[in-house]
Amino acid sequence: MEVFHIFSIILIISAAFAYINQQYIKLPGAIGLLLAGLLLSLVVQAVGMVRPDVEAVVEERLTAFDFSEFLLDFMLSFLLFAGSLHTDLEKLRESKWPILIFATVGVLISTAVTGTAFYYLLQLLGQPIDYIYCLLFGALISPTDPIAVLGILKRANLPKSLEVSITGESLFNDGVGVVVFISIFEIAQRGIGNLESSFIAELFIKEVGGGLGLGLLIGYIAFHFMRRIDHYQTEVLMSLAVAMGGYSIAQYFHFSGPLAMVVAGLLIGNQGTKLAMSQQTADYLTKFWEMVDEVMNAVLFVLIGLELMVVEFKWEYAAIGLITTGIVLMVRYVALAVPSYTLGLHRTFAPGALSIMTWGGLRGGISIALALSLSSDMYRDEIVAITYTVVLLSLVVQGLSIETFIKRVGERVKV
Repeated sequence: MEVFHIFSIILIISAAFAYINQQYIKLPGAIGLLLAGLLLSLVVQAVGMVRPDVEAVVEERLTAFDFSEFLLDFMLSFLLFAGSLHTDLEKLRESKWPILIFATVGVLISTAVTGTAFYYLLQLLGQPIDYIYCLLFGALISPTDPIAVLGILKRANLPKSLEVSITGESLFNDGVGVVVFISIFEIAQRGIGNLESSFIAELFIKEVGGGLGLGLLIGYIAFHFMRRIDHYQTEVLMSLAVAMGGYSIAQYFHFSGPLAMVVAGLLIGNQGTKLAMSQQTADYLTKFWEMVDEVMNAVLFVLIGLELMVVEFKWEYAAIGLITTGIVLMVRYVALAVPSYTLGLHRTFAPGALSIMTWGGLRGGISIALALSLSSDMYRDEIVAITYTVVLLSLVVQGLSIETFIKRVGERVKV
């Protein structure tokens, strides 16, 4: 019951702040709720100066609530399934090669370059961390967060082709990024000398290939049975079974659950709604998952704000996080530009597309969840604090300025 009570409180806070934001402030929903959670954290800490027992109780509850497990093992299945369900597969096919390259080669380049730059930055600032843990940081901060991206880009009025490219890349690079993180985590845990040379390749192939295959399988099974009935309550229930059951199966067999959800969601949201459902059923299914998406996003971003209370912050970590944010942005551009110009992908892009994709590549809760999953001997406190700073700056600064940035890039291109 403890988890239920905590979740209930977070949901009440999310609903209250969502109303205030919608009625008065009118920020993008994700950013408004994130700032609300931050404000609440600061208020509780201020009250704690007078009543330390109040702050202690809140911190105890938040510490007992495993954010990393809650997001990675529960929320992620719903969020990714909902996000891919509303993605146009035909438009995604038009950008399939850039999306595939950016979600694989781009993530690997970003992990290596970010991890290396982070290692030397910490050496320079007198806060050294072993190189393998810097690579872990590179892996967890490299994937753009599809949850943040999908929520904020809806308001940005992007050209449709560019919006699909950013959305598709975010959906797939999230799954690949988690696999890269798991691979490096295994090396850090066991030591490079205790691993066979083929282990990482096998792990990568199993996670990625298994996730994609499982997504196709469960998506097709659901599609097959949905074609045989026309009952929207049952078909919505079946989509829930795909999201929850498919993710559980992926975890059991050590496949990539995020990739399985993306593939299954794309199949049901495109082929399923067109060929297996009546118009009424498709409408109910779409609206149901829109609501799930909104509720989960609201809870997630309030939680990110509240997590400030359990992150061990020091001013030096905040300063390192500020510098690292700049590094992450520069590396993001390099990770997009290198494969683009090497393989000639840039010829198919609109002018200024790489700059917009760089600035629109937001980091979010997945990075924080992966950082919180580290063990204490992996410099967890330092990496969590720095990751939190990068995510906050990414969501607030990039998220709030993306519309203005797009307009300025567009004007510069026209000139």
